[in-house]
Amino acid sequence: MTAQRRSPLASFTGNANPYGGGDPYADYRTADFPFTGYANLADRWLGAGVIAANDEFFAQRENLLVPERAEFDPEHFGHKGKIMDGWETRRRRGVSAEHPWPTADSHDWALVRLGAPGVIRGIVVDTAHFRGNMPQAVSIEAASVEGAPTPEELLGDDVKWTTLVPRTPVGGHAANGFEVTVEQRFTHLRVNQHPDGGIARLRVYGEVVPDPKWLATLGTFDVVALENGGSVQDASNRFYSPPTNTINPGRSRTMDDGWETARRRDQGNDWIRYQLVAESEIRAVEIDTAYLKGNSAGWASLSVKTGEDGEWTEFLPRTRLQPDTNHRFVLDTPAAGTHVRIDIFPDGGFSRLRLFGSLTEQGAAALTARHQELGG
Repeated sequence: MTAQRRSPLASFTGNANPYGGGDPYADYRTADFPFTGYANLADRWLGAGVIAANDEFFAQRENLLVPERAEFDPEHFGHKGKIMDGWETRRRRGVSAEHPWPTADSHDWALVRLGAPGVIRGIVVDTAHFRGNMPQAVSIEAASVEGAPTPEELLGDDVKWTTLVPRTPVGGHAANGFEVTVEQRFTHLRVNQHPDGGIARLRVYGEVVPDPKWLATLGTFDVVALENGGSVQDASNRFYSPPTNTINPGRSRTMDDGWETARRRDQGNDWIRYQLVAESEIRAVEIDTAYLKGNSAGWASLSVKTGEDGEWTEFLPRTRLQPDTNHRFVLDTPAAGTHVRIDIFPDGGFSRLRLFGSLTEQGAAALTARHQELGG
């Protein structure tokens, strides 16, 4: 096991106060973590899952990855006790009346499969509503295992686990954030809580690093999709929903599963800037305004550039959009580059952007080199 340096960002130690009624989030402790601008690699939309846990007596392990924030009902009890919205294990005990306490090494664990392999930039261990029943400390390890390994295979002696978060005290009813500085591609996590207790949510922020062989076999694919390694660099407005939604897998299912801006009262327009998986040739485009009806963008245009310092070139001129509609465009000439910007006029939103194409020779070589550098 190889330990790696972790940069502490915020520390919440000790129990929170008992729930005293009213808004349960009124005394919730959190902080602004710089890495939360990255995609959540443990998102169920990407295919993440909690594939095993050694104990889930009070609350199921799957709750860790629920996208919504944890809820709390003070009157909700079941046959095993208080029902919590998170993963909660039973209280550990020692081996005898003379030694009733758990050992220093006693801990519970859960195995998490990331939705997409990638480089992890930060982790949030959220103990919302776990006030006196959170773990005393947590530690998190990561591994890179191709394919779909079973829990038994992941726990085998031949799997190398790298420590991302060493054993660190955490606070109850708080967002405990940890910056990660390991430049390596990972597929799975092992989340440990010492010695026992409950965690409401787990968020794993980072950059998707796809398998170049898989993309090469596909040939034509969505070169901006999050699961293929695309990302959002910046956006003009994030008032109602995050721009990363526009490159999530699948079609949106609700209005908030897209990107919607505040209403403009000037003569400007809103935009999102994307970084493609690597240099690509784009040959077809989809702009979907599903579920955005009275608030969809009126028009949209697309531009491309190569490199951070390149010049923007428009490849889809300003085009009328219809509400709640998937718009498809076949380009007469492929648009090549590493970055794409969509401008919407004047404001509003859309749910998904799809840019279908393939990697250039330079793009394929760069992606393969990065994959190898990260241990892929």
